[in-house]
Amino acid sequence: MSKAIRIHEQGGPEVLRYEDVELPPLRAGEARVRHKAIGLNFIDTYHRSGLYALPALPSGLGMEAAGVIEALAPDVDTLRVGQRVAYAGGPPGAYAELRHIEARHLVPLPEGIDEESAAAALLKGMTVEYLIHRTYAVQPGQHVVWHAAAGGVGLLACQWLRAKGAIVIGTVGSAAKAELASSHGCHHPVVLGEHDLREVVRSLTQGRGVDVVYDSIGRDTFDLSLDCLAKRGMLVGFGNASGKPEPFDPLRLAQKGSLYLTRPTLMDYTASREELLHSAATLFDAIERDLITVHIAQRWPLAHAADAHRALEARQTRGSSLLLP
Repeated sequence: MSKAIRIHEQGGPEVLRYEDVELPPLRAGEARVRHKAIGLNFIDTYHRSGLYALPALPSGLGMEAAGVIEALAPDVDTLRVGQRVAYAGGPPGAYAELRHIEARHLVPLPEGIDEESAAAALLKGMTVEYLIHRTYAVQPGQHVVWHAAAGGVGLLACQWLRAKGAIVIGTVGSAAKAELASSHGCHHPVVLGEHDLREVVRSLTQGRGVDVVYDSIGRDTFDLSLDCLAKRGMLVGFGNASGKPEPFDPLRLAQKGSLYLTRPTLMDYTASREELLHSAATLFDAIERDLITVHIAQRWPLAHAADAHRALEARQTRGSSLLLP
């Protein structure tokens, strides 16, 4: 038996239920993992609300956690009982004390990475890894706009981009968040609503614009992001914190300078076991070399997941957040 957060209908945070779940026998290829820490991510709110479809209801939530393997199906020979592991993918279900998950999703943790850091950083850090290395390979000296620079993904991105030699222009929602982003590598934090991002970008780039904008906010910043790009620049939309962008005419990309638009997902960039392990290893290496540090600013008991969702959606969080079983 495991305590878990599940939903029986989609909606607001009030639909989250803390209940007992009976685990079935392990199926072929699966591992039983006892969670030590669970990552909180915006995609969890999309699954809860219905923005992203779930296979069926009732359903668990959560895509990321770290813990210890308690049992393995007989056909799993690449992992061992007692091994510390983390994951950031597979079907939702991380909001639980115990769960069964396909072993192919599990990443062994190096000695220098603790479970809380792994649960706070794996999904967000692998997201940053593929975005800045593979979706658009940022080069030293390039100007980059990163929206929500004081969030969990943003703080990792600012540090990693700075380490790569990029110049980071990061948007934030308050002066306090601007200070936090600055302390984590953001060269030019911009408080939206107080400063015109377009003017800041044009001033810093001598009117050229930036080569790439990374936008996880969505509807509220989509047009602004396009306006910040240089000719042949790329808008990377990887989230919808403010809702989905409105439909638009692709001819606008030509009118604004032959721009590129992409909407990637982590799952497509870690689709194979080799890609998953490479992405995780790149992240763990960056942490162990102190290129990035994991900023855990909020922790909630698993039973209080609804409070965590309310804080996340109200943009009251900073850095990474955890649920603790």
